[in-house]
Amino acid sequence: MRWNVPKSVVRVSVFGSMVGGVILFKEFLGGSKYNGTESLQGKTVIITGANTGIGRETALEMAMRRARVIMACRDMKKCQEARKDIALASRNKYIFCQECDLASQESIRNFAKRVNEKEERIDILINNAGVMRCKKSFTKEGIELQLGTNHIGHFLLTNLLLDKIKASAPSRIVNVSSVAHERGIINFSDLNSDKTYDEGEAYAQSKLANILFTKELAERLEGSGVTCNAVHPGIVFTELGRHMSINNSWTAKIFLYPLLWLFLKTPRQGAQTTIYVSLNSELEGVSGKYFSNQVEGKVSEGAQDKVAAKRLWAVSEHWTGLT
Repeated sequence: MRWNVPKSVVRVSVFGSMVGGVILFKEFLGGSKYNGTESLQGKTVIITGANTGIGRETALEMAMRRARVIMACRDMKKCQEARKDIALASRNKYIFCQECDLASQESIRNFAKRVNEKEERIDILINNAGVMRCKKSFTKEGIELQLGTNHIGHFLLTNLLLDKIKASAPSRIVNVSSVAHERGIINFSDLNSDKTYDEGEAYAQSKLANILFTKELAERLEGSGVTCNAVHPGIVFTELGRHMSINNSWTAKIFLYPLLWLFLKTPRQGAQTTIYVSLNSELEGVSGKYFSNQVEGKVSEGAQDKVAAKRLWAVSEHWTGLT
């Protein structure tokens, strides 16, 4: 017996199968979702850059697990919009926006002062915010923007909150770095890119600085009950790449964006390793490591340089006025 199926139905069926196949392929490339069941009831989580991209997805996950979430953001309007969506999706009213511009040490100090005065504890600090491949520009203190935001800003913030984090132990610090650290060199002879500037090299230097900071801090925190680890979220399709030249070309947007969407991780997928390192009970006491795709990864030779890590720490203290 033959069924006379209309061609339009066949076309819709084929199209639906193709779309489904593309979605499954993208999910496969993006890696698995973290499925741990840890509850964050009664715990406080601070996330920088939490209004968009990976930071927003991380904030949503922490809120779903009943955490008290502090979204540390530069743009308060965008933060409030994201906060509203996260609160509605998680049915968690304990989501708070706090201004923190990582390109301003004054803003960082004001944020840390408010948190230290008003918050009882800090269980997880996620240093997520960042800038990438921007034209040469500077923080309010005159530090090259990528190094100043990605490393120096988080260095200052972490140290200003460290006593509270220690008092909340067992607690965790998670620094979002990148596989780009493998190309990085800490150029102590021109750390601030005063002599020459290459946007890619400056970004890689800042991501290497994230890992050197992680390893040195982990060593200093040994025995305190506080762990510090770095993560590579993967190559993620977010606003982080807004300064790249591809975004200035309509041709590139039309022909390359679909491919980028297919092969790059979504923000939700990119957040999974951060969530894993922040929560997984098996990582209790694990510190000074680097994770990618929810497994421990290898770092570059430069990221294992203890002398460079200590020297960078000293420079960072000087540039931030910490002692």
